[in-house]
Amino acid sequence: MELGISSFAELTPDMVTGKTISGHQRMKDLMEEIELTDLVGLDVYALGEHHRPDFLVSSPAVVLAAAAVKTKHIKLSSAVTVLSSDDPVRVFQDFATVDLLSDGRAEIMAGRGSFIESFPLFGYDLEDYDDLFSEKLDLLLKINQSEKVTWEGKHRAPIQNLGVYPRPIQKKLPVWIAVGGTPESVVRAASLGLPLALAIIGGNPAHFKPLVDLYRKTALKASHGHLPLAVHSHGYIADDSQQASDEFFPSYANAMSIIGKERDWPPTTRAQFEAGRSKQGALFVGSPQQIIDKILYEKELFGLDRFLLHMSVGTMPHAQIMHSIELYGTVVAPAVRKAETSV
Repeated sequence: MELGISSFAELTPDMVTGKTISGHQRMKDLMEEIELTDLVGLDVYALGEHHRPDFLVSSPAVVLAAAAVKTKHIKLSSAVTVLSSDDPVRVFQDFATVDLLSDGRAEIMAGRGSFIESFPLFGYDLEDYDDLFSEKLDLLLKINQSEKVTWEGKHRAPIQNLGVYPRPIQKKLPVWIAVGGTPESVVRAASLGLPLALAIIGGNPAHFKPLVDLYRKTALKASHGHLPLAVHSHGYIADDSQQASDEFFPSYANAMSIIGKERDWPPTTRAQFEAGRSKQGALFVGSPQQIIDKILYEKELFGLDRFLLHMSVGTMPHAQIMHSIELYGTVVAPAVRKAETSV
């Protein structure tokens, strides 16, 4: 099982100091976090795309290209590329470039996104939300399959036997489909034979088992066999459980409450947070042993091929995030890998 980190590169006030660092400093910190992820032996770093002031990165491929020349081993992925409001030709070209810079370590995690700012920004109608994603995914997959492309759709100018360059080092760029839990999205990924990344950021992870079963069953029916499955969950690791809880809660509660206010959710309480930290909860916040146990539990529950720990939710001090990454790579990952090989 691959172990990695995902990030949205938050750019919000630190709940301890009340200050917001500059975008320049946040980018420097982000580069250090990605470099450390590579150095401690983790497998993947995935970066989200957003178009709002509370997140730094609007173009994951640009940042991942910079990270490509600073790292040696980790796979570099988006999490996610908001494909519905982007041009699949440029998405492919950008990630093919990352692939060339990284000696073949680039991936695309395509999704519809959990925010809508990119749609009006790039001139798209939200009424076409699902149709845009389906059509653009079709084009992206065709470009990935063949150097010369002939394609026609409703939302983009047709392409008549044109080449798309550069081509990546890999024969094809790995394209994952990221979903929040809708059966239709799961069926689409399985029918197309694409790896699935399932975001579990709330509730009981066991409640997502029927979706995983649907994914596996649909893939088998479509003759695709076993397809890679990833889970993405919020988390943070500290030396002990109470420290992890106390350090992570302020930024997490603030970020989730801000987003919740936009969506008419109630504010996040400490009781909800602590319930999420339990074995039956979706939060991976605790001591190294707690995180080891929860990863192995979900590995057994879902048959995972990849687990992504999302650090952080809201802004936390850079030193704390760096220590969390260090614990993940030097304590958690070796224990998980040892447990896997002993089965």
